[in-house]
Amino acid sequence: MKYSVASIEEENLQNTGYQILYTDAVPRTYDQIVPYAFKRFSLLRALKTGIPTLQYELARWALAPSAKPALFTMNILPPMMTVWHHFVRKELKDRVDVVIFDSSGKLDPSEFPGARVQKFLNLYAATKSEKFLRSIARNRRIGWLCDDDMFIINGKAVDVVEHELAVPNTASVSFRPRHWWEFDIDGKRHPVSSSYCIAYNREIFVEKEHLSLKPCDGNTHPPIGQNKHPERYDTCDKANEILLKKGYRCAIVPEEERETYVTGFSGLSGAVMLLAYFTKPQQTLDFFLTPPKERWRGNMLYGLLSAMLAICTITELAERIRGKTYPLASLPSRTALEKIRSDHEQFLREGQSFAWVDTVSETLRTRL
Repeated sequence: MKYSVASIEEENLQNTGYQILYTDAVPRTYDQIVPYAFKRFSLLRALKTGIPTLQYELARWALAPSAKPALFTMNILPPMMTVWHHFVRKELKDRVDVVIFDSSGKLDPSEFPGARVQKFLNLYAATKSEKFLRSIARNRRIGWLCDDDMFIINGKAVDVVEHELAVPNTASVSFRPRHWWEFDIDGKRHPVSSSYCIAYNREIFVEKEHLSLKPCDGNTHPPIGQNKHPERYDTCDKANEILLKKGYRCAIVPEEERETYVTGFSGLSGAVMLLAYFTKPQQTLDFFLTPPKERWRGNMLYGLLSAMLAICTITELAERIRGKTYPLASLPSRTALEKIRSDHEQFLREGQSFAWVDTVSETLRTRL
């Protein structure tokens, strides 16, 4: 069905400053589409991932015993996995054993040599990561979590993981901590490790402390600078706090070294959901063109357009690796997205910029 602005419904919401987007005969404001798209994606993909998930739960397979770290990621956008896997194979070679949870149901395992691909329901990241740490990696000392939009670009990252986790009482080492809030424990500030790219000593995290990665409410720790108060603990955060309070060392790679080992985009899932929800490029463009200009001062539109630009880079790199294009029917051209960027950058609030996407994109092109 053609995607359009429903002017009658728009009139009903003119006092709120929102416009209605109309698709599948159901009117939704632009900010309602993303949450709906997440639910829709998970339900539709369950047709391909539901039975394999059940089979996994019955079998509960595990990696064989080895001194190698076990590296885990999860994926909902196949070309992203093409790029992520390429860098892992290129930089880490056979020094890690790789497990991929395919929540799109579209990965072809033959395209990811050396990795174990498991189709799995699109559940919360914490749930999937715990399946890996508690079950799949149960025969390993080191369980390494890395988002598929975090790219390991230096093989020495393995040396960092093994070195840091050999230090007594060290529970984790993170390559990408959170940057908008920090822990305040007994008057001392500590960086938040995050779940973007973090390796755990399973003997501490799982077997001794029996911790959970799940998010939860009740975060009263301070923001950094003028950032908003966090309010919630995201994936891994509560466990991080517990470890620190119990006196464990949660290592953080020094800021000046982080980009040496890992680079990435972060926060692409919302844009992936839009691409799965829409069927034509113009629908995606209209999503960005419909909201009032003042809405660009918030995080949502800025974050989603940043993610779309990043996905353009990902698809370009994946094509270079595979030698063929991965079809994304609703992804607009880079030219069209750059036009929206140039037209709306003036409406962003102070401190926001799309330049970081350019920086990461150039690093990936150079290191491919």
